[in-house]
Amino acid sequence: MAGMGYKTLAAGVEATGEFVDRKSRFIAQIRHVESEREADAFIAEVRSRHHDARHNVPAWILADGRERCSDDGEPQRTSGMPTLEVLRGAGLADVCCVVTRYFGGTLLGPGGLVRAYTAATQEAVAAAESQGLVVTMTQITRLTCVIPYSAYGRVERLVSDCAGKIKDSIFAEDVQLTCAFLSGDEQRFLAAMQELMGGEDVCLVSDPTFAEF
Repeated sequence: MAGMGYKTLAAGVEATGEFVDRKSRFIAQIRHVESEREADAFIAEVRSRHHDARHNVPAWILADGRERCSDDGEPQRTSGMPTLEVLRGAGLADVCCVVTRYFGGTLLGPGGLVRAYTAATQEAVAAAESQGLVVTMTQITRLTCVIPYSAYGRVERLVSDCAGKIKDSIFAEDVQLTCAFLSGDEQRFLAAMQELMGGEDVCLVSDPTFAEF
């Protein structure tokens, strides 16, 4: 997915945007989702919220590259695809957008529909960005080290020298540190740690994941 990172909406928030053309109201609603099931649940929620609307057009993109959209009864390729294109163009993933249309009595024609669905979705994306709801997910590698207390200060400095962050510290018989690095940066840290610990391997490295760094 999009190289080493992508943008998404923060979990648990919703961004909305609205566009009106000849009394037809288009209301775009975007939320963070992490699976097809979560997308379906959000689509169902919007449909029940706007059960009196003529159309509720869904589009979603997941970080694994899967995406889907539907015209929900609008003429083919006039609504779902334009909505999806806006999400793609904004570099968003793990998001679902549903655009609700209340019909205003005048047919807008295919060109008018494409413009309206595009504009409503762009408004919602712009609202998300201006409200600080968009977060950047980067590929990071987490690792856990168990070290003696005497090494704690040096390891702490080493983490920051290698551009990492300490996410968690547990003080027991030894110190257990959980650190995060942008994927690739952990190599320098691991090499330095082996040297510091006289060749002993004290770090357990997790598989890279996408997260806020």
